[in-house]
Amino acid sequence: MPPLSFSSLFDDETDPALRRQILTYQMAEVMTDRERARLFNLPEGCRIRERAKILAPENFVCGKNVWIGEGAVIDAMGGLEIGDNTQIGLNVMVWSHSSHKQAVRGETGIGRDSIEYKRTRIGKNVFIAGPSVIGPGVTIGDGVIISPLSFVNRDLADGAVFNPAREARDLTAKVERLERLMEELLKRG
Repeated sequence: MPPLSFSSLFDDETDPALRRQILTYQMAEVMTDRERARLFNLPEGCRIRERAKILAPENFVCGKNVWIGEGAVIDAMGGLEIGDNTQIGLNVMVWSHSSHKQAVRGETGIGRDSIEYKRTRIGKNVFIAGPSVIGPGVTIGDGVIISPLSFVNRDLADGAVFNPAREARDLTAKVERLERLMEELLKRG
Protein backbone atom coordinates (compact mmCIF):
# COMPACT_ATOMS: atom_id res chain seq x y z
CA MET A 1 0.00 0.00 0.00
CA PRO A 2 1.57 3.34 -0.99
CA PRO A 3 1.86 5.98 1.75
CA LEU A 4 -0.82 8.69 1.88
CA SER A 5 0.18 12.15 0.80
CA PHE A 6 -0.05 14.81 3.50
CA SER A 7 -2.63 16.80 1.54
CA SER A 8 -4.91 13.76 1.16
CA LEU A 9 -5.41 13.66 4.95
CA PHE A 10 -7.29 16.97 4.99
CA ASP A 11 -10.92 17.52 4.02
CA ASP A 12 -11.25 20.09 1.21
CA GLU A 13 -14.70 21.05 2.49
CA THR A 14 -13.45 22.16 5.92
CA ASP A 15 -14.27 25.79 6.60
CA PRO A 16 -11.02 27.81 6.41
CA ALA A 17 -12.06 29.65 9.61
CA LEU A 18 -12.16 26.31 11.45
CA ARG A 19 -8.74 25.39 10.09
CA ARG A 20 -7.37 28.78 11.29
CA GLN A 21 -8.90 28.20 14.73
CA ILE A 22 -7.25 24.77 15.00
CA LEU A 23 -3.87 26.18 13.97
CA THR A 24 -4.25 29.11 16.38
CA TYR A 25 -4.81 26.74 19.33
CA GLN A 26 -1.79 24.70 18.29
CA MET A 27 0.37 27.82 18.12
CA ALA A 28 -0.97 29.00 21.49
CA GLU A 29 0.52 25.92 23.20
CA VAL A 30 4.05 27.36 22.89
CA MET A 31 3.19 30.84 24.21
CA THR A 32 3.20 32.39 27.67
CA ASP A 33 -0.08 33.25 29.42
CA ARG A 34 0.12 36.92 28.45
CA GLU A 35 1.15 36.19 24.84
CA ARG A 36 -1.78 33.80 24.56
CA ALA A 37 -4.14 36.48 25.91
CA ARG A 38 -2.90 38.91 23.24
CA LEU A 39 -3.36 36.22 20.57
CA PHE A 40 -7.02 35.90 21.60
CA ASN A 41 -7.45 39.71 21.79
CA LEU A 42 -8.19 39.72 25.51
CA PRO A 43 -7.94 43.08 27.32
CA GLU A 44 -5.07 44.49 29.35
CA GLY A 45 -3.74 42.34 32.17
CA CYS A 46 -5.54 39.14 31.11
CA ARG A 47 -3.86 35.75 31.19
CA ILE A 48 -4.99 32.50 29.64
CA ARG A 49 -3.35 29.16 30.43
CA GLU A 50 -2.57 26.24 28.13
CA ARG A 51 -5.34 24.20 26.52
CA ALA A 52 -8.02 26.76 27.42
CA LYS A 53 -10.45 27.42 24.57
CA ILE A 54 -12.73 30.29 23.70
CA LEU A 55 -15.64 29.24 21.49
CA ALA A 56 -17.11 32.05 19.35
CA PRO A 57 -14.67 34.74 20.59
CA GLU A 58 -16.61 37.31 18.55
CA ASN A 59 -19.43 37.00 21.16
CA PHE A 60 -17.10 37.24 24.19
CA VAL A 61 -16.90 40.44 26.24
CA CYS A 62 -13.99 40.11 28.64
CA GLY A 63 -13.00 42.51 31.42
CA LYS A 64 -9.47 43.51 32.39
CA ASN A 65 -7.17 41.32 34.50
CA VAL A 66 -9.18 38.13 33.93
CA TRP A 67 -7.34 34.86 34.55
CA ILE A 68 -8.49 31.75 32.66
CA GLY A 69 -7.06 28.45 33.92
CA GLU A 70 -5.66 25.45 32.07
CA GLY A 71 -8.16 23.41 30.12
CA ALA A 72 -11.04 25.86 30.64
CA VAL A 73 -13.76 25.98 28.00
CA ILE A 74 -15.19 29.46 27.57
CA ASP A 75 -18.28 29.15 25.35
CA ALA A 76 -19.51 32.48 24.00
CA MET A 77 -21.76 31.05 21.26
CA GLY A 78 -24.86 32.49 22.96
CA GLY A 79 -23.03 35.55 24.26
CA LEU A 80 -20.75 35.72 27.29
CA GLU A 81 -19.58 38.53 29.53
CA ILE A 82 -16.90 38.19 32.22
CA GLY A 83 -16.14 41.17 34.49
CA ASP A 84 -12.80 42.62 35.60
CA ASN A 85 -10.50 40.73 37.98
CA THR A 86 -12.37 37.44 37.68
CA GLN A 87 -10.58 34.10 37.96
CA ILE A 88 -11.82 31.08 36.02
CA GLY A 89 -10.18 27.96 37.50
CA LEU A 90 -8.60 24.90 35.93
CA ASN A 91 -10.92 22.87 33.70
CA VAL A 92 -13.90 25.14 34.36
CA MET A 93 -16.57 25.06 31.66
CA VAL A 94 -18.67 28.17 31.09
CA TRP A 95 -21.55 27.49 28.69
CA SER A 96 -23.85 29.80 26.75
CA HIS A 97 -25.48 27.15 24.58
CA SER A 98 -26.92 23.66 24.96
CA SER A 99 -27.51 20.97 22.35
CA HIS A 100 -29.29 18.51 24.68
CA LYS A 101 -32.61 18.83 22.81
CA GLN A 102 -30.82 18.11 19.54
CA ALA A 103 -29.36 14.93 21.01
CA VAL A 104 -32.58 13.56 22.53
CA ARG A 105 -34.48 14.27 19.30
CA GLY A 106 -31.89 12.31 17.31
CA GLU A 107 -30.92 15.42 15.35
CA THR A 108 -27.18 15.42 16.09
CA GLY A 109 -25.30 16.48 12.98
CA ILE A 110 -28.51 17.19 11.05
CA GLY A 111 -29.14 20.85 11.87
CA ARG A 112 -28.78 23.53 14.49
CA ASP A 113 -32.45 24.52 14.90
CA SER A 114 -32.92 22.87 18.30
CA ILE A 115 -29.71 24.24 19.85
CA GLU A 116 -30.52 26.74 22.61
CA TYR A 117 -28.38 29.87 22.92
CA LYS A 118 -28.55 31.83 26.20
CA ARG A 119 -26.43 34.81 27.24
CA THR A 120 -24.27 34.01 30.28
CA ARG A 121 -22.90 36.74 32.56
CA ILE A 122 -20.18 36.54 35.20
CA GLY A 123 -19.56 39.65 37.30
CA LYS A 124 -16.34 41.26 38.42
CA ASN A 125 -14.10 39.94 41.21
CA VAL A 126 -15.54 36.43 40.90
CA PHE A 127 -13.61 33.27 41.80
CA ILE A 128 -14.70 30.02 40.15
CA ALA A 129 -12.71 27.04 41.45
CA GLY A 130 -12.23 24.19 39.04
CA PRO A 131 -13.32 21.87 37.88
CA SER A 132 -16.78 23.41 37.83
CA VAL A 133 -19.51 24.02 35.26
CA ILE A 134 -21.51 27.20 34.71
CA GLY A 135 -24.71 26.46 32.80
CA PRO A 136 -26.03 28.52 29.89
CA GLY A 137 -28.07 31.62 30.70
CA VAL A 138 -26.77 31.93 34.26
CA THR A 139 -25.96 35.34 35.74
CA ILE A 140 -23.33 35.42 38.48
CA GLY A 141 -23.09 38.63 40.50
CA ASP A 142 -19.99 40.53 41.59
CA GLY A 143 -17.70 39.11 44.28
CA VAL A 144 -19.09 35.56 44.10
CA ILE A 145 -17.06 32.53 45.18
CA ILE A 146 -17.88 29.15 43.63
CA SER A 147 -16.40 26.02 45.25
CA PRO A 148 -14.69 23.24 43.31
CA LEU A 149 -16.82 20.56 41.65
CA SER A 150 -19.86 22.84 41.39
CA PHE A 151 -22.58 22.84 38.77
CA VAL A 152 -24.18 26.28 38.72
CA ASN A 153 -27.55 26.21 36.97
CA ARG A 154 -29.15 29.24 38.65
CA ASP A 155 -28.36 32.91 39.09
CA LEU A 156 -26.17 33.92 42.04
CA ALA A 157 -26.48 37.29 43.78
CA ASP A 158 -23.56 39.61 44.51
CA GLY A 159 -21.30 38.27 47.25
CA ALA A 160 -22.77 34.75 47.24
CA VAL A 161 -20.67 31.75 48.24
CA PHE A 162 -21.86 28.76 46.22
CA ASN A 163 -21.06 25.42 47.82
CA PRO A 164 -23.40 22.61 46.75
CA ALA A 165 -21.95 20.17 49.31
CA ARG A 166 -22.81 22.57 52.15
CA GLU A 167 -26.26 23.18 50.64
CA ALA A 168 -26.87 19.41 50.55
CA ARG A 169 -25.78 19.04 54.21
CA ASP A 170 -28.07 21.93 55.21
CA LEU A 171 -30.98 20.38 53.32
CA THR A 172 -30.35 16.98 54.92
CA ALA A 173 -30.35 18.60 58.38
CA LYS A 174 -33.68 20.34 57.61
CA VAL A 175 -35.24 17.08 56.43
CA GLU A 176 -34.06 15.31 59.61
CA ARG A 177 -35.58 18.09 61.78
CA LEU A 178 -38.88 17.78 59.90
CA GLU A 179 -38.87 13.99 60.38
CA ARG A 180 -38.33 14.41 64.16
CA LEU A 181 -41.12 16.99 64.29
CA MET A 182 -43.48 14.66 62.40
CA GLU A 183 -42.65 11.79 64.79
CA GLU A 184 -43.44 14.03 67.80
CA LEU A 185 -46.72 15.16 66.26
CA LEU A 186 -47.74 11.55 65.51
CA LYS A 187 -46.95 10.50 69.08
CA ARG A 188 -49.19 13.25 70.43
CA GLY A 189 -51.98 11.98 68.23
